[in-house]
Amino acid sequence: MDKDKNYDALKKFTQDLGLDLFGVADIQEVKQEFVVSPELLAKLDKAVVLGGRLSKTVLAELVQAPTRLYSYHYRTLNSLLDQSALKITLYIESQGYLALPIPTSQILDWKKQTGHLSHKKVGVLAGLGWIGRNNMLVSPEYGSQFRLVTILTDMPLKIDQVLPDNCGSCHSCMKVCPAQAIKENAEDFDHIKCFDAIKGFQKLHLAEQYICGVCLNVCGGKNSGKITTN
Repeated sequence: MDKDKNYDALKKFTQDLGLDLFGVADIQEVKQEFVVSPELLAKLDKAVVLGGRLSKTVLAELVQAPTRLYSYHYRTLNSLLDQSALKITLYIESQGYLALPIPTSQILDWKKQTGHLSHKKVGVLAGLGWIGRNNMLVSPEYGSQFRLVTILTDMPLKIDQVLPDNCGSCHSCMKVCPAQAIKENAEDFDHIKCFDAIKGFQKLHLAEQYICGVCLNVCGGKNSGKITTN
């Protein structure tokens, strides 16, 4: 099978699992940033990035702070993505290639919000979207209303094209951020203010992990608009 046929077969497999986003990235220039065994990483040159949509109805509750419903929904979608990544990993291996699933939300450093790799950064390389003002990956279809998981592989696959940044004149996330961490330019996002806010939410038992999600409610893309509870 060639790169295009592998790509099409893997994308169909992903869609049959009910996932919404699929992209493939060349990781040769960024994999030195990954926290993965160097010996294994040397054999892997691509990343398959998958996305699953969050419920916009659940997100509608997120007006000023996270909720227990959102916290549970967040965990449930993470679990679905991790299970899907395992199935795809086993499929790739059945075709005779290497595949390493990277958990969707396994944090190694909570203050820096870092894991084995940045799913959103690899998602940019996989053509799924761009980093928005809210420091999240923004896709044309779903805004930031989705979660990601990544599989590193050596399977021959065609590479998706990177999309241009396109938040344009939209500043909705800036207006609702409870931490005022979101700025005009994405590179000026205030990680410390964001982390302080989500620590506060967790201490108030508004969520069972360090999450917020308020900006996601207003960043819906063309296929997943905001629902109001008024």
